[in-house]
Amino acid sequence: MISGSLMRMVPPCWRPSVEGEDSSGGSDANGRVDGLLWYKDSGEHFAGEFSMAVIQANNLLEDTSQLESGPLSLFEMGPRGTFVGVYDGHGGPAAARFINEHLFSYIKKFTTENNGMSADVINKAFLATEEDFLALVRKHWLNDPQWASVGSCCLVGIICSGLLYIANAGDSRVVLGRLDDNFKEVKAVQLSSEHNASRESVREELQSVHPYDPQIVVLKHTVWRVKGIIQISRSIGDAYLKNAEFNREPLLPKFRVPESFDKPILRADPAILVHKIDPEDHFLIFASDGLWEHLSNQEAVDIVNTCPRNGIARKLVKAALREAAKKREMRYSDLKKIDRGVRRHFHDDITVIVLFLDFHMVSRSYWHGPLVSIRGGGQGVC
Repeated sequence: MISGSLMRMVPPCWRPSVEGEDSSGGSDANGRVDGLLWYKDSGEHFAGEFSMAVIQANNLLEDTSQLESGPLSLFEMGPRGTFVGVYDGHGGPAAARFINEHLFSYIKKFTTENNGMSADVINKAFLATEEDFLALVRKHWLNDPQWASVGSCCLVGIICSGLLYIANAGDSRVVLGRLDDNFKEVKAVQLSSEHNASRESVREELQSVHPYDPQIVVLKHTVWRVKGIIQISRSIGDAYLKNAEFNREPLLPKFRVPESFDKPILRADPAILVHKIDPEDHFLIFASDGLWEHLSNQEAVDIVNTCPRNGIARKLVKAALREAAKKREMRYSDLKKIDRGVRRHFHDDITVIVLFLDFHMVSRSYWHGPLVSIRGGGQGVC
């Protein structure tokens, strides 16, 4: 259940918006809705074209996302580029929605103070967003303790001055479609590090940080979980696994770990990769883990590489849904009839953003097109 103050934070409906474009009916400026699917088939960002799509499965859509193209600092003359964020919430949509509203503002603030984009800027923005959200948890603790059990994965990509910055906390994923000159094929290159206890390296990291806790990772019903509760090892939110002050009543017992702890169990700092974009880099696929549950990296790249750009994010979502239907030995047309809530038994919320990279535009310091600001998230599509 989501309490009153949590619900007040979540709007009853959502529509991404695009600054500088006509949002009158039929223009597709704000995307389109088809049942539980929202999509924007085509748009322009700082370094090329993009496509976005979101499918809802939960009663409340827990994924939020954004694409910002234009200034990356508080000054018009500062660095410009494209910012992409995919935020996969859990325990409710509040943490993902909070990140959607605050993280990019911190990116602009710290870019301004730093006189440029950097990995340190991104790390500071993640931690500042985390600090603000935990302050909100503390504010609501007595009346709405479930704020402490809400969290979100956070995947960010930034294109600026010929560089691609990838930052990830959680298990969303970004995959690069890169031309392999030797084989003349577009190969999938995963750029993000996933923080999921199913990975041995993540379990080893947790065990090294918590050497005296034999229950730091537990195999529960064939799934590795941190403290037997959650699969991810990094997130924004999840205060009950960050600060011991929230590991007690009035939080529900199912969220409390048996023993107190003196260091955070989960982390909020992201793993960051800085990649110089070159002509062989053709496109990027950002998606919450709901997509990758059903499609491999190369399968997704092959779809993007062989199909028309217009509507490609929607095509990826539908490919994942077809695979989900096939696994349950049902028809895709029947899966589409299942309502949100019940739909979660067949697939997760899925967010996909595809960025095409025009190498001649990547290293520009100017942007002739309209400022683009698309944000999605909330209680569901209308």
